[in-house]
Amino acid sequence: MNHISNSAKIMQNVNIGYYCVIGDEVVIGSNVSIGNNVTIYAGTNIGDNVNIESSAVIGRQPRPAKTSTVKFAEPLKPLEIGPDTTVGAGAVLYAGTKIGCCCLIGDTSVLREGCIVGDYVIVGTGTITENCVSIGNNTKIQSGSYITAHTTIGENCFIAPMVTTTNDNFMGRTEQRFKYIKGATIKDNARIGGGSILLPGVTIEQESFIAAGAVVTKNTQPCKVYMGIPAREIRSVPKNELLEVDNK
Repeated sequence: MNHISNSAKIMQNVNIGYYCVIGDEVVIGSNVSIGNNVTIYAGTNIGDNVNIESSAVIGRQPRPAKTSTVKFAEPLKPLEIGPDTTVGAGAVLYAGTKIGCCCLIGDTSVLREGCIVGDYVIVGTGTITENCVSIGNNTKIQSGSYITAHTTIGENCFIAPMVTTTNDNFMGRTEQRFKYIKGATIKDNARIGGGSILLPGVTIEQESFIAAGAVVTKNTQPCKVYMGIPAREIRSVPKNELLEVDNK
C-alpha cells in the first residue's frame, strides 16, 4: 500500500499510514508519525518526534510557470523539518526551505521554497507563505494570512488572521518592477491586527502595533500604535504591553 524507497533512512518507532510515498534519500527521525496519503519527496530530512498529518505534501520542488518571475537553474536543496514540529493535514511544504523545532504548520497551509522558519513558530491554517520569507523564533501567523515573497518577520511577532502583505508597486507591469520587488520588514515584537494590509517595502518597527484593518503605506516608529487608511500614528503602546518590560 505504501511506496518507500530502498534508499530512505527511517529511524525507530516511526508510524506510517496508508498510501504514502517516501522518496529516495529521505531521512526520517525517531518517533515520527505520518498520516495517510502523505508524499515525501527525495532528500527531505525530518527530525525526531515530528507529526505529519494526512494528505500533506512534503519537500516538493517548485515548477514555476513560464511567465513566472521566479526562476531556478537547478533543483533546490531538500526540505528540512526540525524536531517536535507538527505539519497539518493537506499542507504543502516546498524544497529549499528550513523549518526549526517545535513549530506548527497548520492544515492546508502552503510554505514555498527558500524560506527560513525559526523555532516555536506557528503558521496558521490556510496561510500562504511565498518564497524567500524569513520568520523569527516564537512568531505566530494566524489563519488565512498571506505572506508575500521577500518578506522578513522578526521574533515574537503576532500576525493576526487575514493579514495581507504585498511586494510589487507596479502590480505585474513593466520590467522596471523587478529591481523594486520587496515585501515588508516586520521587526521583533511587532503586532499586526486582523485584515491589515502592508504595502511593498514598508518597515514595521519593534513593538509597533497595527490596528485591525489598517493600510500601512509608510514605515512606522517603534512602540507606537497605528490605525486607519492610510495608517497614522495614534499613541504610544502602553508600557505594560512591551515585551521588554514583561521580561524584567
